[in-house]
Amino acid sequence: MSESGPKGTSSGRLTESRGLVVRLAGLFAIDSFGGGLVVQAFIAYWLIRRFGASTGTVGLVFFALGMLQTASFVVAIKLGERFGLLRTMVFTHLPSNVLLVALAFSPTLPVAVGLLLARVALSQMDVPARQVYVMGLVAPEERTAAAAYTNTARYLSRPAGPIVGGALASGAISSPFVVAGALKGAYDLMLWVWFRAVPLPESPPLDEEETGP
Repeated sequence: MSESGPKGTSSGRLTESRGLVVRLAGLFAIDSFGGGLVVQAFIAYWLIRRFGASTGTVGLVFFALGMLQTASFVVAIKLGERFGLLRTMVFTHLPSNVLLVALAFSPTLPVAVGLLLARVALSQMDVPARQVYVMGLVAPEERTAAAAYTNTARYLSRPAGPIVGGALASGAISSPFVVAGALKGAYDLMLWVWFRAVPLPESPPLDEEETGP
């Protein structure tokens, strides 16, 4: 048996797809860092500090957000099958980031909650599509390495987000929403520009891939 293993199995290395995976990893790092600016703890703090929301209200809001997020994964399967993975990733995620920026300018608690619900209904649809897209973009023997590199980039960049977000919020409490939305929106646009012309080999159905966070 060769060092790379039997044909069709993972070698743990990137060869032909290295350039694509490096670009994807960089983009995913930007997106993840932007998400780290507005983690759930900050959103809860913001709702309480900005609008005087009770802890009970915040708990109900996050319950609703969790249910919407779960439902959005199911919808993403249908969208991915009909419109394609990249379009599903970009054209659900980009509007969600416009809503993220709009949160900063919410005049009342009901408006803020409505924007949060609308944003979460869209923002997580890219998760299953993104995972399948990465797997479909590379050869089968490179999939483990591609997943490792892209997920490592996301997990390395995200922890810095709350630190920067806290610093931003100390100056203007709603500013992390604006910065996060701008960064994540830039990720969507760059992803579309860089990869819309990249041919995607036949990939496994969306509902056959694991859909983790």
